[in-house]
This record gives sequence, C-alpha cells and structure tokens, in this order.
Amino acid sequence: MSSNVLIMESCDWRYKETMSNRNVPRPISYAQKRTSAAGRGGGRPTQERWSSREQQPEWRARKEEESGKKADPESPGSPRGTCQSMCPNRELQERESQNLLHRFETLAGTEKRAGERCRRPRADPKRTVKEYSRPAAGKDSTRPSDLRPPAVLLRTVCYLIDDIATMPGQTSWNEVYDFVFDRLRSVRQDMIIQRTAGPDSRAVLERTVRLLAYTSFRLCGEPLRLYDPRINDTHLQESLSWLLRCYDTEPGPHGNREEFQALSLLYNLGSSRVLQHTLELPERLRSSPAVALALSINRAFSERNPVRLLRLAQRLSFLQSCALHRHMAAVRRDLLLLYSHGLSSRNCRFPLPRLAKLLALDVAHAGQLCRAHQLEVHQDDQVVFSKTCFGEPEPGGLRCTAQHDVVDGKRGDLARLGRIIHEGSANKEIA
Repeated sequence: MSSNVLIMESCDWRYKETMSNRNVPRPISYAQKRTSAAGRGGGRPTQERWSSREQQPEWRARKEEESGKKADPESPGSPRGTCQSMCPNRELQERESQNLLHRFETLAGTEKRAGERCRRPRADPKRTVKEYSRPAAGKDSTRPSDLRPPAVLLRTVCYLIDDIATMPGQTSWNEVYDFVFDRLRSVRQDMIIQRTAGPDSRAVLERTVRLLAYTSFRLCGEPLRLYDPRINDTHLQESLSWLLRCYDTEPGPHGNREEFQALSLLYNLGSSRVLQHTLELPERLRSSPAVALALSINRAFSERNPVRLLRLAQRLSFLQSCALHRHMAAVRRDLLLLYSHGLSSRNCRFPLPRLAKLLALDVAHAGQLCRAHQLEVHQDDQVVFSKTCFGEPEPGGLRCTAQHDVVDGKRGDLARLGRIIHEGSANKEIA
C-alpha cells in the first residue's frame, strides 16, 4: 500500500513540474529572430508591403515586360516621354565616355583602327539608338527625358529597318540581328513603361513582328552561340499577342488585322488556343483570303495531310512563308514517312522530279532529303521507298538553309524586303 502511495506522489510531482515548465519562455535562435524580423517587414503588414511595392513604376514595368501584358494607357502614374531623339543625351554621353558604342553608332572617321589603343570613338547622334537595360533596384527608368514618345519610337524602328537591317553590303547578318534585336527590346520597354496605345504603337508592333518573323527564317539553322531561336520566339509571341489585343480593344479600322491573324495561325500551326481565337473572329475576318488560306493549311496540318499542306503553302506570301517555315521540316518528314509505308516495295520506283514537286523543293535538295532519311535514290532519279529503311537524319546531317530557296524566291532584293516589313504582303499571294 505504501509503495502505491509513493508511486502516485512521484507521478503527481512530475506532472506538476511538466506543467510549470510550459510557462517558461523557450530560447529563440538567431535564425528564428531573422525570420521573424523579415516576416514583420519593419512593422508593416505583408499586404501593405506588397501594395507599396506595386506602386513603384520600375517594378510594374519589369513585371509587365516579363508577362508581355500592357496596362491601361490612361492609368494614373504613367509617365510620358519627352525625348525627341533615338537615344537620350544622358545615355549617349555615358556610353561614349565608357566606350560602349556599337560600330553602327560611331561617327564616321572616329572609329578605332588597327594598332590604336587609346582612341575613343565618338557617338553620332543621328545613328545612336537607346540600348536595352534591365530594371534594377535604385534605378529610375521612368524619367521622362529618357523615354521616347510613340512617334519617336516609330521613327526609331523605321531607322533600324531601313538603315541597318535591310541596308545592302552588310557583312554579317548575325551582328545586324544582335544590334537590331537589342534596340527593338528597348523600344518595347519604353512602350510598356508609358503604356502607349494608338496607331503609332500598333505600327511599331506590326513592324517588329514582321522583322522577327523574317529573322526566324533567315537565321534558322544557325549555331546556338550565334542565334537562339527560343529567345526570338518568346519576343515574337509577346509582340504578336500584344498587337492582337490592340486590335481587339482599340477602335478601328485596322487595315492589317487579317495579315497578322493569318501570321499568328501559321506561326503557331496546330495550336488549339490560336485556332479557337481565330474561329471566334467575325465572319468578315475569317472569310478574308489570308485568314481562310491559313485555316485551310492548319486543317491539313491537323489531318496529317502533308501533300495538301505543301500544295497550299505555295500560295503564301513571303512573310507568311517565313512564319510557316519552322514547321516545314516536320511536314516534309511526314510526307516521306507516309510514302515509305504506302509505297514500300523493292520493285516500286517513284520519280524523284515528281517527289521534288510534292516536297516543294528542287530535285537536288529533294534527293538530299531522301538520303538523309536513309531512302535509296538511284542514279536515274528514281526513289525506292521502304518502311524498314526509313530513319531519322543524323544530328547536323541536314542543313535547314538548303531548303530556303523556295521562300527566298518570293522575297526579291533587300529593297523589296524593306517595303514588305513596312507595308506587309498578306494580300499579295503567289500562285
């Protein structure tokens, strides 16, 4: 009996000790103190801190640029640019002093020559263009004197197209693209910060989309160190989406809307989202020649009918062919695979000239494509299809530039390319 009493008293003592220890404050580590201080945010609630952050113009501009969205141009707090030149004077002097001028921006006769180390090129105010700079903490990117209004932005884009991109005698188009792409990105940044709208803004976006669509064709197949197709695709898609939203929200008339609705469908061939947006357009737009042809090509692509798709593609204009070009390798591959299964026989011979016509290629490039897919091509220009021999090309074994001749034939000279980028060519179909 006494032992049971002792046990009960011991348990009661331990219970009281445990309950009393709960009132003693626990020691707080240094990491918990930092986390607690960061969570308090200097005495302000979390919602208040985020609200104050969203009021900063630099933060809003950076988030809108990353998402590709454009806010209401009439929203309060939108700055209005006052810079009337292609490059603000402050940036021009800063880049000249730091020797950060591109060779397209230097004053004639002041370029650094071979063997000269201390010579610093001078900036040409008529050729220097504001470069893109990432938003950073403490950097005011909304200063009106550093922002160009829409009319100046349009003039800047026209200069980049006429005097840089389509100027005859350019040695390396990769260098041209790097310069033009960076300056177009700066133009788009100014538009986002100012929340521009209206005819000038649409004209800037239209020329940007045309030039980037041409670039996706011109530099297709280039090494990744010289040209990144994903970055070009990202900016092309964002500019195109922005432009189509302008068509939807801003009052018309929009004379080039049919052209860019067709370009959007051809560039995003097989996309259900883009197809749904196209089908929701008014009947007048859907029945226009450019959009109707793009819908027919998209249907042939969805039905896996490469023969019909390639036949319809010959009616496209130059820019439309550039937008469709990134899908052509897969389409031609599907055609060869289809014929390899349907005409698989040792005794069957298919004329190479007829196959080249179906592939929309010349005979030499058609034979090269067949050999890349392990198909036998005889010396008398006869192709032997075999589903067991058909294979995929080796990496680097098939150059995309070898199939550019068909599209280049619709372009003409560089002077005509400049007119196409400025005016478009949606209504100039080539039969």
